[in-house]
Amino acid sequence: MKTLIAGSTGNLGSATIDFLIKKNQINNIVALARNEEKAQVLKAKGVEVRLGDYDDYASLLNATKGIDTMLLISSSEVAKSRAEQHINAIKAAKENGVKHIIYTGFLRTHDDPSSPLWFIAKDHVETENYLKESGISYTLFENGYYMDMLMGFVGEKILETKTLFVPAGNGKVNFVLRNEIAEALANVLTTRGHENKVYNIGNEQPVSFAEIAEIISTQSGESIQYVSPEPETYTKTLISYGVPEMWAKMSTAFAVAFAANTMNVPTTDLTKLLGRKPTEVKTYLSTLFSK
Repeated sequence: MKTLIAGSTGNLGSATIDFLIKKNQINNIVALARNEEKAQVLKAKGVEVRLGDYDDYASLLNATKGIDTMLLISSSEVAKSRAEQHINAIKAAKENGVKHIIYTGFLRTHDDPSSPLWFIAKDHVETENYLKESGISYTLFENGYYMDMLMGFVGEKILETKTLFVPAGNGKVNFVLRNEIAEALANVLTTRGHENKVYNIGNEQPVSFAEIAEIISTQSGESIQYVSPEPETYTKTLISYGVPEMWAKMSTAFAVAFAANTMNVPTTDLTKLLGRKPTEVKTYLSTLFSK
């Protein structure tokens, strides 16, 4: 049984491969990589590597030969039509008789064009609908916002400024560690009973940014104030700090989505897939701010 990891050199893909290796699955893993140089790390671990690109259908056809299951990690190229890239991979997989596809989307309460994150969600919605109609059995991992990226909102100088400045209002978020998503993916890839399932991959304990400020205050001994500015003010502030406009606007869109609770989805799916409760934000931040 061969499993193709598409997106193998990214953080999530490489972590998933590491968990699979720990499960003695190295002979069953095939890594799809765009960049041969980046793939050298995987080759050094003994992983079979096939070169391919979501934009190159012929390369995907070659990569999916003899594959039983594919982990399709969503493209990070937000400037492109990611749905087209993903559909290329699904079509190639179907042509070669791949039996099952696991796709990584993102955690959300609804699929509505009015969502502040629709510019991201639309590609996931289109991909997921296509996959469901493809005739291939599937598993959808709707991944929460990475806890690993929380410091992008908190800021490295928060203990100096003593202010958590994010337009997230009172909204709560199911933050999740990327490494625990990878562990759950490896568990699903090596067990049965996940066909045509949708898993909401988030923390059991969603938190607000006001609560995050309180956690950092308690752990650091500094009094941290939470300020939720107008979104436009936040965007301009980020740009003034040298953040490229595209990324400033994207960060703002996520913050506005947080405020609207669109990434606050009650779930115990990750707990079940891991066999334990996932790491909470309080525990994660303690590694950064405890005195």
